[in-house]
Formats: sequence, C-alpha cells, structure tokens
Amino acid sequence: MTLNDLIEETGWTLVTEAADLEKEIEGAYCGDLLSWVMGNGEPGQAWITVQIHMNAVAVAKLREFSCIILADNAAITEDVIAKAEEEDLAIIESAIPVFETAKALVELGI
Repeated sequence: MTLNDLIEETGWTLVTEAADLEKEIEGAYCGDLLSWVMGNGEPGQAWITVQIHMNAVAVAKLREFSCIILADNAAITEDVIAKAEEEDLAIIESAIPVFETAKALVELGI
C-alpha cells in the first residue's frame, strides 16, 4: 500500500506537502523512545508515535521509514514540519490513539 492509498483509505491528514506519496508502506512500528525505535525499526515501515520533534525526523530518515504517523492528536510544530518537508518525509496525523492507529493499519493489510 502506498502513502497515498493509506491517506485515502483512512481519511488521516497529510501534514507535510513535499513528500513522495507513492512510497510503499512495508509494515509498521510503534514506539516513542527514539533510541529503541532507531535500534528496532526497519526500512519501509510506517512509524506510529506521539512524540514528534526534530530528532524524530532524524531517526525516521536514518531508519528509512516510509512515513511518521502522529497518533492521538499529538501536537506538531511548524519547524518540525519544515524539516520533514526538507527531508522528503511524510508526516500523517491520526486523531485516534496509537493502538487504534496500528489496528487500522493491520485491518488494511499492512
């Protein structure tokens, strides 16, 4: 499933404008402890988190995640959005909690 397909299927909000929406999602990873995510996430996964700041963008790029899904209406700042756009990293907002967000991905076959 592509990022574009995910957004269409879920109705979640794309926060970043400059992102490749044809990237494939090859799984998902949930976590908020950056060092843990950096050590355990796999390339191509969608990273579901409630923690979003500059270091999260760096970890997502380092791990080559397909996107960050910001769950539970967690707040994001304009400077983080700008950095993600600069890095061609999609950030998608989900209003539902992390567990429900992950469940939605499973139901979509991710």
